[in-house]
This record gives sequence, C-alpha cells and structure tokens, in this order.
Amino acid sequence: MFTPNKKVFEKRREIFLDKLCGKAAIIPGAKLVQHHADCEYPFRQDSNFWYLTGFDEPDAVALFLSHKPKGERFILFVAPKDVLSEVWHGFRWGLDGAEKEFNADKAHSINELKDLLPDYINGADELVFSIGKHPFIEKIILEIFSKQLENRSRLGIGANSIKSPEIYLNEMRLIKSEFEINRMREATQISAEAHELVRECISSKKNERQIQGLLEGYFLEKGARGPAYNSIVASGDNACILHYTLNNAPLNNGDLLLVDAGCSLIDYYNGDITRTIPISGKFSSEQKVIYEIVLNAQKTAIKSAVTDSNSSNVHNVALTILVDGLKEIGLLSGSTEEIIDNQLYKHLYMHKTGHWLGLDVHDVGAYRMGDYEVPLKNGMILTVEPGIYISDRIPVPDGQPDIDEKWKGIGIRIEDDVLINDENPEILSIAALKEISDLEF
Repeated sequence: MFTPNKKVFEKRREIFLDKLCGKAAIIPGAKLVQHHADCEYPFRQDSNFWYLTGFDEPDAVALFLSHKPKGERFILFVAPKDVLSEVWHGFRWGLDGAEKEFNADKAHSINELKDLLPDYINGADELVFSIGKHPFIEKIILEIFSKQLENRSRLGIGANSIKSPEIYLNEMRLIKSEFEINRMREATQISAEAHELVRECISSKKNERQIQGLLEGYFLEKGARGPAYNSIVASGDNACILHYTLNNAPLNNGDLLLVDAGCSLIDYYNGDITRTIPISGKFSSEQKVIYEIVLNAQKTAIKSAVTDSNSSNVHNVALTILVDGLKEIGLLSGSTEEIIDNQLYKHLYMHKTGHWLGLDVHDVGAYRMGDYEVPLKNGMILTVEPGIYISDRIPVPDGQPDIDEKWKGIGIRIEDDVLINDENPEILSIAALKEISDLEF
C-alpha cells in the first residue's frame, strides 16, 4: 500500500492556510463514478484534495480553517471503518487512520458533514469552495452560507462571499517543489522507456492495439497506476485525428505511427510524450521532410522555454518555424506574418504548442501556449508538442495551395516534457529518442 510523504503535505497545508487569511476552505475529494450497471471506473482522487491531504479514498471532504487556532485547522470527513464494506471493496483508513496517518487535527464520519460543518466554518469572513463541481456538498454549503449572510446583515458577522480555491492552489501547484520535480522525473522516465520499447518492437507488431498493450503493460510493470490519459496509438491517416483512441487499425508498411502516451504514478504525477516513427523502419521522402520541419520547430521552441520568456513565446517560436517550413515545400504561400495573423495554417496545424503538466495532464494555470502570456519561472513543467497533420478533413483556406496527394495521410507530432530552469530547460523525457537516425532501421 502506497503511503505518502507526510511532511510534503503538511508543508502544503501550512502555505495554503497562510494564504487563506481568515477564510474557511471546503475541499471535497472525488466520488466513485459509475461505468455501467453496478460497476465503477477505477477511482481517481481529486487533484486539489490529493495535493493537500494525500488521502486516496472516495467520499471525503477536507476543511482548512484559517480562522481557528493551531490544532483545529485541518479537519477530515471520511468514510468510517466498516468490516462488511471492506470485505467487498477493500481497506479503509477510517477516522483513527485519518488522524494518525494523515495528521488531521480531527476526523469525523462523512455522514456528519451536514450537522458539523456550520460550527466549523462559523467565524470565517469568507468561504472557499468550487461552485458547480460538487452538487451534493454544494447544496449543504449554500444553505449554510445563506444563513450566514442573514447573520451578517443582522449582527455584522459571518461569511460575505464564496471564492474559488483555485485562486490559491493554482499558484501553488504551477511551481513544482523539488519533491514534485523528482516525481515528474520518474513519471517521464517510465513513459519514455515505454516509448523506446515501442520503437524497438515495432517491426513485430501488426495492430495499433498491440502497441497500446505494450505501452500500458510496461507502465503497470514499472509500478505506475496506469496510463495518465487514453493512449493515442494512431497509424497512417489516423494520426491526423488529434484525439484518436480507437487504437484498432492494422499497421501498414510505409505508414507512420504516432504514439501519444504517458504513465500516471501512484501519487498521480504524470508523463505526456508523443513520438512518431516509421512502421517499416524508413521514412519516405515526404514523411522525412515533414518530420524535419516539426523536429526543428520543437527543438527551437524548447530552447526558448527559459525564465526570461513566456508561454506565448514558446508557441510563437514553434509556429513560425512550422509556417516557414510548410511554405518551402509549397503547402502554404504568402508572407509568414499574414499566414499567422489570419490563421491560414489551421488546416495543417490546429492546436497550441503545449500545456502545463503535473498532477493533471493539462495541469492548473492558463496553459494554452499562445493564448496567454504567462511568464516562465523555475519549477514550471510544460509540454512542447508542435505537429503537422495533412488530410482533407479541414478545407484549405481561400488563396492557399491545394494539397498534393503525396502529402495526404501524414500526421506527425513530437512532444517532450520540459522543466523550466533558467537558461537551460531540462527535457525530462529525453530518454525517448526522436532523431531520424535513431528512428530508422
């Protein structure tokens, strides 16, 4: 059984409580989600709840009470011990475990939340809770909040607003601690090794599904929880479908195979890597020239991911190289500035160049590179993933060249996980090879 590092979570709670400044935060954990009939999906804890507690059971709620004295600030409501339920569904920590193993100042049964919550949050000047995400608990909180508003109008005391916890937690989670960076190194290393296994075994595989099994089996073998997201194993024209997950087509010689996959560790830290390799061991001349454009864009964008830059610049660096390269081979025409300003490249490159990475694959913060200018700081981890996808799915914009048949069905994306580190960004996923000389055999 995985036991989290208590000191890591204690430190996070201290920082979070300091930021609350007299507020009371209610952070619910995740619930089990029905898959079909009476079967549920594998449990996945809410990332904010996990980040502050390390408690990995469903139906739990954490209170962070900055208006209370020390020793009364961290309260957990959890499922109590129940022998019969544990026979069917597995071990529970219960109330004693929540206090002794997870350092809650006090633990209660989740069934007592409605009765005990009013007294716990009484005296806070504001409540901190994510509206719209937890309907059952939200109903309880809004009833309590309504009564506190009445008290405030009559007595001048009580909470006067509800704020989102993301205001505080996004800032905390965006900058990774050394502990988190090491966990991310492990997640990306396992993910990179799985991609290398695919590269080494590609000639013996006949179907996308076999590649998926190889990847995800390796994740489990190395002790990960499983895939961080639905693995994308896309051969040939399937690679031009950005979130293709059917993964059931045959592998044909002459086609490329795009694999976008990463593992999630037991404590939810994720890898996210994409590699595109020739199934037969050799790129065609058309495939090679597109691959070289994407690889050049990716390498240059990674070099730009430094502390005096911003997230928007990473995207723009990659985009400019992609557009210039596509112009050189006749798939775009006109000035680079005009093509970018009018988005005349969108039929060939329709997404941004990366996102933040951490406990969530699309981690907290304004992550769409190119939409927001977020200054890059040491400890941030982002993906850098330019691509080119050539098909008939999106019409060619007016004034742009028609696409010759020889290019169609080529879909290439190259993605690495990058730690911002002054002038030398660290490629965490470097063990997954990507040079043409490494991919051909």
